[in-house]
Amino acid sequence: MGKKVKKEVEPPPKDVFDPLLIESKTAATVVLMLNSPEEEVLAKACDALYKFASKGDENKVTLLGLGAVEHLYKLISHEDPIVRRNAIMVFGIMASNQDVVIHEFATLCLAHMAVEYTTKVQIFEQGGLEPLIRLLGSPDPDVKKNSVECIYLLVQDFQSRAAVRALNVIPPLLELLKSEYPVIQLLALKTLEVISKDGETRIILGENKGLDCLLKILETNEFSDLHVEALAVLGNCLEDVHTLQLIQQTGGLKKLLSFVGISTVPDIQKNAAKAITRAAYDSENRKILNEEEVEKCLINLLEIDNDGVKVAASQAISAMCENLASKRVFGLQGIPQLVQLLSSDNEEVKEAAVTALANLTAASPSNASAVAEAEGIEPLVNTLNAQRDGAIANAATVLTNLSMQEPFRVNIQSCGIMSALAELLHSTNSQVQSKAAFAVAAFGCDADARAELRNAGGLRPLIELLHSKNEEVRRNVCWAVTVCASDELTAVELCRLGALDILEEINLSTGRKNNFSEAALEKLLDNNLSQKYSRMGYLSSSNIITDGFYDCGQIKPGMKFLSLEELSMQELTDRRAIIFINAKPQEDVLAVEEKAQDSSYEQTILSPSITRKCSREKARKGKGKKEEEKMKEVTEVISKVHDEINLEKSHWLPPPDFILLDYINDATKTILPLTTTREQVVALAQFVADKMGGPIERDKLHDFGWELHISEIEFELKCNVVPIGKVKKGTFYHRALLFKVIADRIGIGCSLVRGEYNRAWNEVKLVDESPQGIAGLLLPPQEYIVDLTFEPGFLMKQGSAEADRYKRI
Repeated sequence: MGKKVKKEVEPPPKDVFDPLLIESKTAATVVLMLNSPEEEVLAKACDALYKFASKGDENKVTLLGLGAVEHLYKLISHEDPIVRRNAIMVFGIMASNQDVVIHEFATLCLAHMAVEYTTKVQIFEQGGLEPLIRLLGSPDPDVKKNSVECIYLLVQDFQSRAAVRALNVIPPLLELLKSEYPVIQLLALKTLEVISKDGETRIILGENKGLDCLLKILETNEFSDLHVEALAVLGNCLEDVHTLQLIQQTGGLKKLLSFVGISTVPDIQKNAAKAITRAAYDSENRKILNEEEVEKCLINLLEIDNDGVKVAASQAISAMCENLASKRVFGLQGIPQLVQLLSSDNEEVKEAAVTALANLTAASPSNASAVAEAEGIEPLVNTLNAQRDGAIANAATVLTNLSMQEPFRVNIQSCGIMSALAELLHSTNSQVQSKAAFAVAAFGCDADARAELRNAGGLRPLIELLHSKNEEVRRNVCWAVTVCASDELTAVELCRLGALDILEEINLSTGRKNNFSEAALEKLLDNNLSQKYSRMGYLSSSNIITDGFYDCGQIKPGMKFLSLEELSMQELTDRRAIIFINAKPQEDVLAVEEKAQDSSYEQTILSPSITRKCSREKARKGKGKKEEEKMKEVTEVISKVHDEINLEKSHWLPPPDFILLDYINDATKTILPLTTTREQVVALAQFVADKMGGPIERDKLHDFGWELHISEIEFELKCNVVPIGKVKKGTFYHRALLFKVIADRIGIGCSLVRGEYNRAWNEVKLVDESPQGIAGLLLPPQEYIVDLTFEPGFLMKQGSAEADRYKRI
């Protein structure tokens, strides 16, 4: 190992100053050190001055004479926290001297510190408010200015606002309004504006005649630079009914509105409108403002060429609309101006204007007419494309309000409202979703509008909004579904998109269910009776079975409900046959081909080849043919139609059931003319039983053999779908269905109820025509079950032993 070599010490750089320790024995020298750029020197100098000043008042005065305050003032905003702290410590110890100059710089220091939130808290906790309020009465203007500025910064915090009220800050602040220095007046007004947001403070302000002081400032042209702030304080005061009445009684309110009317300063006009808005939230205040004709003032402000003023005036109009008298005035004079603002390039102006229109047209047909007369429909529809959600939602509201009058609704629909609403349903804003859904409900009462919504793809997003967690959105969407389900085509499409499953889920939830969700489910099923009967097992007397209805049995929860076309395409199975109804007259079948070009008919058209074959086969039928021959021909037609379906699957229509058509025609001729409903019911029951295999003895029900008969028909047709006219051996559910179909066609009100084990029955309401008690007095209608199987035509009173037995056997 080699020897360690001693490392040579490198000489210091030539351009570096060697450290110099300075010891000072005079305060003047240390004060000069406060100008040093070095943080360490500044911190030590401040520390030395603090120790010096703490020895007595004479030393404090000495430092004041040496100009230490000016240097220390600069250091309280130094970037180094130790320097800032030490400088403030010197200020604090010097402030104990009662000299006016010390007050000046102490308050100045506090004003600068009060900008920081944490320092505000410390000043408040150390009891700084009381001496600051006391110094508002100082003879020195600088002390006043610094003190009021500090108070203004402190009262931004709610704790300080409550404290200054208790310390009676109002009188000295009002006294400062008389100052000859504008900056002091301005700071006093700003402080009053902040603390007058508190109701108790406003009462104290009124008791000290503060309102008179504020009005005098507004009336004095020399104080024009203070008018905006004075108006802001008055605006807070207008929120109280008592204060507003006081201003009105003294004529101050009239002066105030007049002042706003002649002013050309936008900030004054804007603040005045904002003050009116705040005041108008109270109903008594609205009455007072209406008495002073505030509407004229606001309408004039709409004409000002300043967007901020237009926004504030529109918002004030919105608030004043709660007063019906004001609403009428605005309707006569203000609506044209608001409609013009809808074309503004400023989105905030547009939103404020359309919000005012929404409030003006709510429950006011005359104002809605005024909007239409002002040519507002097109700009309102255009506003649905605005950038702000508030503007979009309120535009939808106005259009909804206008839709209550049919001429306007038709006009709006011609502008493509449903296509626009379909887009809005994709919004992520719950307010837009809610208003758009409600608008869909308003315009969905028209078939063309529903078709436009379907074609625009609006049904899917509408259904998706049923999942919304917002109660108002769900309620309005349910209402829209209820209205849109008014036609079968839309109802079927809504069901295909899953509306039924979602609504059933909602109605099972106690938290999400509402009257609208229940109505939507009921309406959806009422216009989709096949699915209603499959799901609910019940059709009421108002549910009229029409062509296209089919009974596929009770659907299991979670299973998809298939269309008749889908069911017809399935392979032949041993499952229960699907019974369908299609008694279209011959002329309707012949007309199908002519309607093939009609897009609205595309769901139900036949291919031309099928139509021609049906027509030829039907034409061959003679009037006097026996029923056996007729059935044979119908069977051939059905078979050929199904063969054609397998070849051409693009369009499909259930083949016509000519036997059912004959049943209906026969019932119309023989049963409809009977004089009483009871006679009609009995005759129809016997008619149905006769067509479905006749009466069956109870103990021989199992030998009836209807299952084999239905299987033979399915095999013959090579399809699971069977027309009801083909069924000649029908059990309970076949007979009940046929009874309901014919009853609906000839005007007998009856329901269809599905039971268990292939049971189904019809319920009818009949008046007991025998006198009870007083001669000629009739009992209310009673509900009866109609026997179609054992004693066709026998009526069993609902709830009786016979009825219960019929349902269970």
